[in-house]
Amino acid sequence: MNEQIKSYLEKYPEEVADMFTAMRKLIYDSVSADIEETMWAKLPSYYAGEKFVRLIPFKDHINIEATAVITHKSELEEYKITPKGMLQISLKQSIPTDTLFQIFADTLGE
Repeated sequence: MNEQIKSYLEKYPEEVADMFTAMRKLIYDSVSADIEETMWAKLPSYYAGEKFVRLIPFKDHINIEATAVITHKSELEEYKITPKGMLQISLKQSIPTDTLFQIFADTLGE
């Protein structure tokens, strides 16, 4: 994991860091392209060329910024989608692994 992101995560509860790490792994597993992991505007970001996914941790949830979130909205009815189109997953919710895998693949894929 990128050192900047690692130190950024240290200010969050362990449950948030664990959820973040699980989602990060899904990003890497979902595409064969080389992923560039970096901080952009102080936000953990994952790039495949010009395409990107951002995982934005908060104290009790993680927001996911990915262009394909909206196309999978019907599969995410139990989750909040913000007015800006970000998927919000609370610590109390399970990670929709299969759907996120597809969202990451659709967003970062070719």
